[in-house]
Amino acid sequence: MNNSTLLVLGPSAWILLAVMLALAAVVWRGALDRPPVQMVVAGVRALVQLAAVALVIAWLSDRGAWAFAFVALMFLVGVWTSGHRVAGSGRWWMAAVPMAVGVAPVAVMMFAAGVLPFNALAIIAVLGQQIGGAMSTVTLSGRRIRDELVLRHGEVEAAAALGFEWPAARMLVGKPVAGEAILPTLDQTRTAGLVTLPGAFVGMILGGAAPLDAGLIQLLVLISLLLVNSSTAAATLWLSCRGVWTRPPA
Repeated sequence: MNNSTLLVLGPSAWILLAVMLALAAVVWRGALDRPPVQMVVAGVRALVQLAAVALVIAWLSDRGAWAFAFVALMFLVGVWTSGHRVAGSGRWWMAAVPMAVGVAPVAVMMFAAGVLPFNALAIIAVLGQQIGGAMSTVTLSGRRIRDELVLRHGEVEAAAALGFEWPAARMLVGKPVAGEAILPTLDQTRTAGLVTLPGAFVGMILGGAAPLDAGLIQLLVLISLLLVNSSTAAATLWLSCRGVWTRPPA
């Protein structure tokens, strides 16, 4: 058996995966009244996609330039996913703007500082986490702002009647809730090492890395995600208050 990790992998791991996925589908249906097929499809897709990505990453390990093409594909998938969550029948492609606002400056800073090398595996691992964080932020903040604007449309109209421009009137309602998308990342950072042991840290420890090196890398990931997600939420708020998801900007 391969001892490259501290976990015991083998037939029991596959059985456990199947049992946990089945139980998740049961809870999803019984307690939350959602179609269990959604949970099963998500698990099967994760299996197929991770297997494919593992092969692709192995192929890219010594082909640094192609890593950026793979990251671009990840970005496009993230835009499609979060954009359809926020504006399924509207201008969903506008999700590229807040995601780029969050990810691009942080990536440039990490490259410029020499922290992130031009190594395919490092680029895919770090930028992939940042793109995933930005995608989730667009989804959570965009939907939260959208629902708040609908629920409190009377307050927006009242502010506009008092002389506020429409974007400013929407900002009064949307701004207090936009930051809620950052709370999971903020709490994870605040409690890192006490309540939560983030994935990158655990993965490196299980892989045999020095604890201090693993901790520093995880800290870089957590702090970078705070900046990525905050910038993404701010850009999502700006776009939402100008109605760009449903109509051309004024």
